[in-house]
Amino acid sequence: MLRRNIQHLILFVAVCVIGQVQLLYAQDQDSLQVVQTKWNSKTIQKGVIWHQAHFTNLFNSIQEVNWVEVDLKKLAKRVHIAGEPKVLKKTSQFAEENQALIAINAGFFDVKNGGGVDLIKVDGQVINYGAPSAARANAVFSIDGKKLRIESVSAETTINAKAKSLLVAGPLLVSNNTRITLPNSPFNSNRHPRSAVGISGKNKLILIVVDGRSNQSYGMSLPELAKLMHWIGAKDAMNLDGGGSSTLYVEGGSDNNIVNYPSDNKKFDHEGQRSVSNIIYLKK
Repeated sequence: MLRRNIQHLILFVAVCVIGQVQLLYAQDQDSLQVVQTKWNSKTIQKGVIWHQAHFTNLFNSIQEVNWVEVDLKKLAKRVHIAGEPKVLKKTSQFAEENQALIAINAGFFDVKNGGGVDLIKVDGQVINYGAPSAARANAVFSIDGKKLRIESVSAETTINAKAKSLLVAGPLLVSNNTRITLPNSPFNSNRHPRSAVGISGKNKLILIVVDGRSNQSYGMSLPELAKLMHWIGAKDAMNLDGGGSSTLYVEGGSDNNIVNYPSDNKKFDHEGQRSVSNIIYLKK
């Protein structure tokens, strides 16, 4: 009996070890694929590069990824937030009205009445107060002159912050070069189209969209998105509103300047934009 129990224990340990090895191998393969892939990269202007790649097996799934990196040493003062307290507009409309070169949808919003559901301040004026949820909207993106930050929500980083513009969303994905462990929930763990903003160790702003809800791109869970952001260089990163809102605008990147495949029209094209309440953008 004792011998049989020892054999069972040895078998159990062996299975666990093999499982861990397989998991680590898959993660290594995913990270190597992201880092070593030949991204389709285009310089939009000096200090602004748009990257695109289609993966047939990233996180055991098909993924379409578009991201823009902006050199903050040169262009930090041209990064802004735009928003409306009660109006919904497409990301492209926000971009064109604000003479944007690059834009991404930003915070969560009231789909019926418009306006952000979390704190948003634009050029010194609070346009939405909201009531951030610690589980989801626990991160803040702030702009104070040449200083851009992604931090955890607190009184010091939000209502008492000196930053002229800020936007609460989340959850926080990467902080101080460490991926955040996220609780298991449908919002975090299910795959959806995703948008995120990050800041790299080389002082580059990262704006990224992962498409989803299509057999041509499955979308990502937030732990997968956190890994992706970390692998492309983000030392700090936060999730933005995703799903049908996920939209990346690059002037000249397509016929309508939308370079990803927004899912709101249930077609894998550039036309399915959802109207949103706010954006992060780089002014021309």
